[in-house]
Amino acid sequence: MATETREQTFHVTGMDCASCATNIEKGVARLDGVTLSSISFTTELLRVEGNIPPERIVARVRELGYDIVDPAAETTADQPTTQRNFLRFLWQRQDTRLALLGALLILPSLLFNELLPMLGWQHPLLNLTSIAAMAVAGYPIARSAMRTLRINHEININLLMTIAAVGAVIIGAFTEAGLVMVLFALGEALEGYTAARARDSIRQLMELAPNEAIVLRPCIDCAGHMGQDGYTGGPCPFCGLEEHRVPVSDLRVGETIIVKPGERLPMDGRILSGYSAINQAPITGESRLVDKAPGDSVLASSINGAGTLEVEVTHLASDNTIARLIQMVEEAQEKRAPAQRFVDQFAKYYTPAVVLIAALVAIVPPLFWSVPFWGEQGWLYRALAMLVVACPCALVISTPVSLISAISNGARHGVLVKGGAFLEELNRVQAIAFDKTGTLTQGKPAVVEARAVDCMTEHNGRCPHCDDLLALAGALEQRSEHPLAQAVVRAAAERGVLSRYAAAADVQALTGRGVVGMVNGRAITIGSHAYFDDHAAHAAHCAALEAAQSAGYTTMLVSAGEAYQGYIAVADAVRGSSGTAVAALRQLGLQHLVMLTGDNEVTAAQIAREVGVTAVRANCLPEEKVTAVRELMQQVGAVAMVGDGINDTPALATANVGIAIGNTAQAMETADIVLMGDDLTQLPFAIRLARATMRTIYANVAFSIGIKLAFFVLVLVGLGSMWLAVFADMGASLLVTLNGMRLNVMRNP
Repeated sequence: MATETREQTFHVTGMDCASCATNIEKGVARLDGVTLSSISFTTELLRVEGNIPPERIVARVRELGYDIVDPAAETTADQPTTQRNFLRFLWQRQDTRLALLGALLILPSLLFNELLPMLGWQHPLLNLTSIAAMAVAGYPIARSAMRTLRINHEININLLMTIAAVGAVIIGAFTEAGLVMVLFALGEALEGYTAARARDSIRQLMELAPNEAIVLRPCIDCAGHMGQDGYTGGPCPFCGLEEHRVPVSDLRVGETIIVKPGERLPMDGRILSGYSAINQAPITGESRLVDKAPGDSVLASSINGAGTLEVEVTHLASDNTIARLIQMVEEAQEKRAPAQRFVDQFAKYYTPAVVLIAALVAIVPPLFWSVPFWGEQGWLYRALAMLVVACPCALVISTPVSLISAISNGARHGVLVKGGAFLEELNRVQAIAFDKTGTLTQGKPAVVEARAVDCMTEHNGRCPHCDDLLALAGALEQRSEHPLAQAVVRAAAERGVLSRYAAAADVQALTGRGVVGMVNGRAITIGSHAYFDDHAAHAAHCAALEAAQSAGYTTMLVSAGEAYQGYIAVADAVRGSSGTAVAALRQLGLQHLVMLTGDNEVTAAQIAREVGVTAVRANCLPEEKVTAVRELMQQVGAVAMVGDGINDTPALATANVGIAIGNTAQAMETADIVLMGDDLTQLPFAIRLARATMRTIYANVAFSIGIKLAFFVLVLVGLGSMWLAVFADMGASLLVTLNGMRLNVMRNP
């Protein structure tokens, strides 16, 4: 019976370099029924779509010389390979154990034939140990080469090394043949080791959230109360809820968990009781502690402060913020940057071309210029050495290791980049367009001024009359969910006067004009300036009201009975990080910083002056923001759009790079890059990271190609040897890998 078309995911092991991933991807793609085969070298995940049983996919991967791990059989002990040293890493797999054995076998020949030839100690046994070293270390390499040639019909790096080693034996260069295979096998293992270290950066994300949680559940089948009042089992009606330590995978939405001081939160949730300061840096990258109270949401992997919290679970373990973050980081590895696609395509044609060039080098000079063909200085040897030099390991690994390091580092600092392509695009950005509400501002109104008619201070200072004004307004607005009302209530609570009066009674809305209700026996009215022009005397504050409205503030006037009490000014407060971020962006050379907003020009101009953007477009509808982004792209080049990910989707999609701020589900799904914390200073860090990544990639590619060209010249003029070429390639691979991994430790100042 035919299986239905579906996507299957497999965890592949045994890959040492990016070309291994390519071999698997192409080999699986050739199976009948497979419509799509995609593998990420950095995450070791193979995704296959098509009408094919999983057994055939597993068989093909193993036929190519790799393995697939059963998820049920995976243990944490299998994963932290890089916590061990390199020798222990070599001992884990049969192929690398053979490379170690080959290294022991080649030592005598290396010592007496290559390093100390002046001793004149030669023996046929040295040649035999060299051939044995080549056979032992080279067997997995030759096997992989033949399988790739048979299944994928392609010439790969392993085939080049096999031809070179066999050719060296034919011309009598036995030590070189053994050294080539041993060094190449050890070099491949070293690449696998360093790649595993890069993968550990993702595993560190997985380890952020604890595996267990303390949940409140009823006592089941309580032996102490069995039989009491007819109790025969099940939840005990006498014990109530008790603490149980369970795996986080067992938790269900709606259950209550206990988080003690200093513990990591195991799940996303909402605080039911308790107050604490939470360190959200593992998710959002924010360095400051965030005060949390009942009703506030908390994120899995955040670190609790000094208070004990009861938290209601709001997401399953597979759907919480840290799980989505890890999933998106893993998926990001599969979205290759143009630079990586270029290197992959280059390697595809490069290897066959090298075989052809090497054949011409071996044949043409002896044929036309009567130079020697055989021997260690003959042109056959030089052609074989050229095959070794041509090994593109360093070039192929130079890009992916840089990208995975940068993406993982960004995730740890609260910057989620959904693919290498977006890092490369961010590096090209010449202008940034900002949404105002929820991006440059906090997205919720706050009281910026409360002035009583009898105020005794200047410039919004604290005085008893102003406090009483806020207390009256807070009592009236407690019954309202309107954002302006909530701003007044928060301000009254912050001043400690919210409980001065009981919540208002008989509250009635004055549609479009304000609200009225009874507070402490008095009729309290809150209304607009236009409403009070007709209903209350407020001449003393008219000039101040006009100034506040000119500054972009929303004003609310308050009266008790017929007596005017004063006014409250409310505005969408600017984020504390906005001005700092804009200044940092200017220091990075970005001079086109534009704010797009649907607000009026007065409010927009006020915010623009406060944060320091270079241009403003006010009264923009969503489609007009799209037009503004397109015009900016035509004027200056690549543009990044920064929004809150909720109502800016069209503009985010239009820009070269869409950047969302906040860890909401909408933000994480909408944008190309997500700033997980409410902190715009992550944006300059993201740009610095993108620029450093592309500099590293360009340097790695240039260094890899430069080493190849230098050794090509040395080989052609007869100054290079096969084993030195392998050693140089192994060293180059290690250097570009370490250079790429430096991005993993870049910090946000």
